[in-house]
Amino acid sequence: MKHWYEFEGIEKIDSPALIVYKDRVKENIEILKSMVDSISRLRPHVKTHKMREVTELLIKEGIRKFKCATIAEAEMVALSGGEDILIAYQLVGPKIVRYIDLVQQYPDCRFSSLIDNIDSYKELQLQSSENNVNVSVYVDLNVGMNRTGTDIESAKQIYLQGNKELLPILGFHLYDGHIVEKDLIRREKDCEEAYAPVDKLVNELVAVGYSPLVVAGGTPTFSFHKKRKNVECSPGTFVFWDRGYQQVCHEQKFLPAALVLSRVISKPKPGLYCLDLGYKSIASENLLDHRAYFLEHESAIVKGQSEEHIVIELNEESRPLNIGEIIFAMPFHICPTVAMYDFVYVVTGRNITEKWEVMARNRVL
Repeated sequence: MKHWYEFEGIEKIDSPALIVYKDRVKENIEILKSMVDSISRLRPHVKTHKMREVTELLIKEGIRKFKCATIAEAEMVALSGGEDILIAYQLVGPKIVRYIDLVQQYPDCRFSSLIDNIDSYKELQLQSSENNVNVSVYVDLNVGMNRTGTDIESAKQIYLQGNKELLPILGFHLYDGHIVEKDLIRREKDCEEAYAPVDKLVNELVAVGYSPLVVAGGTPTFSFHKKRKNVECSPGTFVFWDRGYQQVCHEQKFLPAALVLSRVISKPKPGLYCLDLGYKSIASENLLDHRAYFLEHESAIVKGQSEEHIVIELNEESRPLNIGEIIFAMPFHICPTVAMYDFVYVVTGRNITEKWEVMARNRVL
């Protein structure tokens, strides 16, 4: 064995399979901790891993606050022993009922969610009051991504009105996922411009006696938000890392810790190879050249993909591949890739030591 990602018994693992390297996950957590002045500033997003065992590794390292996107992810964190859980989603319809049930089931956890309009706030307040449960909310801000959230002035009015009611509004949440410039200086400039109105809003509220909390950003802007006082940061991809952020976030030194193991299943013509790595095995929302990075085969060009197949082309200088040969792929987007697997194989050292259930890939636990 010559590569860090190879392990004993590799030939017995059916493909495609998601392999998680535990030692590297632990190292990534240590890197994350070294990047902030206090662990209390961290609120990692669990949507990347969706696994109880990874959450427990984070808790073991002193991280107590978490962010998630679904009720199932929130329940997974609660089962793992997380103490402060933010569902970064505006809950509507039956999700509110499920949320109330979750809060009642785990009374020792502190739960919160997002709202971006006063009607949603009132509905959540009504449901929590009728069921006698304690929950909190953050006002979700739209700082340019135009996916969810509200504008600064509306957010201010919601915050002021809500803090006269029984359901406490803790502060503000913002996700600036549209800021993905590779150039670090430009990315920081874009981040500062997006955050400036938020900073002004917070200062205005502090000046009249309020103390709003702020939960901000994701992986690409984590390097900037970590410098702000009283702002919690929510990176998620760091635990496993992926090719997409590896190419964008050069300043972050996290290690690839999750790969997809695949095999060559056909050679339809010279230079073309078909692997068992289809839509159902690796995230495929990006263009063909931004779905998989093939370790040992950097020159590989993806020519096509379908449900159970991916076809790659190698140049004439490349070593020919054999039918059945194992190929490791680093996903460009790890989060939805993880959600495609019921479980992962866990490598510790050079051996498969465990299988972890991807518990929160399910919508209901």
